[in-house]
Amino acid sequence: MTTYGLLIFDGAEELDFVGPWEVFTASSMLRDQADTAFLVAERPDPVRCNKGMRVLPDHTLGDCPPLDVLLVPGGQGTRREVGNAALTRWIGAKAAETDWVTSVCTGSLLLHEAGPARGRRVATHHGFEDELQARGDITVVRDARYVVDGDLVTSQGVSAGIDMALWLVGRLHGRDHARAVRRYIQYEPAPPYLADEPLPD
Repeated sequence: MTTYGLLIFDGAEELDFVGPWEVFTASSMLRDQADTAFLVAERPDPVRCNKGMRVLPDHTLGDCPPLDVLLVPGGQGTRREVGNAALTRWIGAKAAETDWVTSVCTGSLLLHEAGPARGRRVATHHGFEDELQARGDITVVRDARYVVDGDLVTSQGVSAGIDMALWLVGRLHGRDHARAVRRYIQYEPAPPYLADEPLPD
């Protein structure tokens, strides 16, 4: 059994956690509901995400069960939460107890502040790479959808979290399983976009 805890906070980018949520829960479904995924927030109140989606956490920081995987999303809210000592302390403590620590987009900022990304190689949103690198004690990899550094797996922005999550379920449960998950969610991102192609005569 794998337990996934996905952190949320006001201003979190929706797809940063919803994309991996789909991968993790589809993986569990294909494993006869063997795994558990839940949302964690500082308080039990509804969380309003970056684009306005409102979601309810399953657990708070204080009652979060043990995790195998911690996921930290990005979004505009990270700029505020990086100064939230209670949250960053929790991330640091929880990361020390989990098998895998992951982030999407600017979630890497919170992992840097909390400690798990210090001295590590990470990916983040392309618009945030210079700012994160300037914080020091971190190596930002600029040309990879996701980066694996030991037990830390970080990804670029938004949709890149799906790639990271698929890699992780493949690492946990095998490549054939990850391929089955990808097929189930019909994630076939090549070619990525054809709407700007000229129409045939």
